[in-house]
Amino acid sequence: MDSISQQVPAANQNYRFSLISLTSLFFMWGFITCLNDILIPHLKGVFSLTYAQAMLIQFCFFGAYFIVSLPAGMLVKKVGYKKGIVIGLTVASIGCLLFYPAAQTQVYGWFLGALFVLASGITVLQVSANPYVTELGDKDTAASRLTMTQAFNSLGTTIAPYFGGLLILSAVAGDFSSMNEAQRLAQAQSVQMPYVTLAAMLLILAAIFSALKLPEVSLVCEDDAPQASVMQYPHLLLGAGAIFMYVGAEVAIGSLMVNFLGESNIAGLVEHEAAKYITYYWGGALVGRFLGALIMQKIAANKALAFNAISAMVLLLAVSFGQGNLAMFAILSLGLCNSIMFPTIFSLAVNGLGAMKSKGAGLLCLAIVGGALVPLLQGVIADSLGLQLSFLLPIICYGYILHYALKGFRA
Repeated sequence: MDSISQQVPAANQNYRFSLISLTSLFFMWGFITCLNDILIPHLKGVFSLTYAQAMLIQFCFFGAYFIVSLPAGMLVKKVGYKKGIVIGLTVASIGCLLFYPAAQTQVYGWFLGALFVLASGITVLQVSANPYVTELGDKDTAASRLTMTQAFNSLGTTIAPYFGGLLILSAVAGDFSSMNEAQRLAQAQSVQMPYVTLAAMLLILAAIFSALKLPEVSLVCEDDAPQASVMQYPHLLLGAGAIFMYVGAEVAIGSLMVNFLGESNIAGLVEHEAAKYITYYWGGALVGRFLGALIMQKIAANKALAFNAISAMVLLLAVSFGQGNLAMFAILSLGLCNSIMFPTIFSLAVNGLGAMKSKGAGLLCLAIVGGALVPLLQGVIADSLGLQLSFLLPIICYGYILHYALKGFRA
């Protein structure tokens, strides 16, 4: 018989301080994740990669979610959410430090390995923080509460492209193919200090969270029947599929945006200028999450999700077949459509799981592997059919999310 741990918040506890503290984590992993959108065009040039090869950055980063999520769920169940957060921050800082030797040796595989370690730490953070937020208050407002904390995740993703463009891409001058060995080394080393700085910040956060007095939790142990499993909840399994599609679409769009805005028939922007426009993409998600946290107190979460999925599909048609400002504004507006999707799908999927919530959260984080596979597939399509037509792929992803919002979410 398995014993399942369930978080049981103390009655009438004031959770405001805890929620404020947790928002710093959402900000940090948003910032770090979005830096991949800067790494992709940068390393693509440094190592003369195809789109598919460059997308191995997202494959290794989000592939860590697939490999680490279930062990992370088991770890969090054993040590608790607070210690899980500290462990996640520490592992993520080690991943950031590995960027230093990766840049020094100029080996693409080292960068991919560093990203995997970094993402492993963030996975533990996700498994710890997301369900923790849903427990800190009324279950009826869990979606609104998680959306609000995810808004600070979006703040990190909004700021990251601007700083990444300044610190990494602004040093790029001329054609990579014409650079000598010393120049290529300098370009590779431009990522060292930004990631070493992030490592220091993550270690500071780990020290702070180890000292914080977060709400104590009691463990309620239940003897489950042998057949009891998260696999018996269809709305959770379908929700995992929706998370897969959402993360895959969002990551693929952000990953290729710098190159898309550099196309002559779209905007013709150089890389460090195009990177600044990614701020508008992630900024739309930021604004949308604040608005969504308010709107979904009055409107059913699944209806808001359906509306955003339809809007994203329409915008992607403009991205795939439009030109100039139409295509440019369409792709930037997709961030607003993405805004509420992750927290809303997550909350709908774990609804009614009870003591199985920690396992359900692990399964949903497992589905974040969509961020590894969908961008890689879009990279293959971009190499074969062209970059612009590759944006037809995310339409399929949002179509699935629409189905989940209309029917699949029902517990």
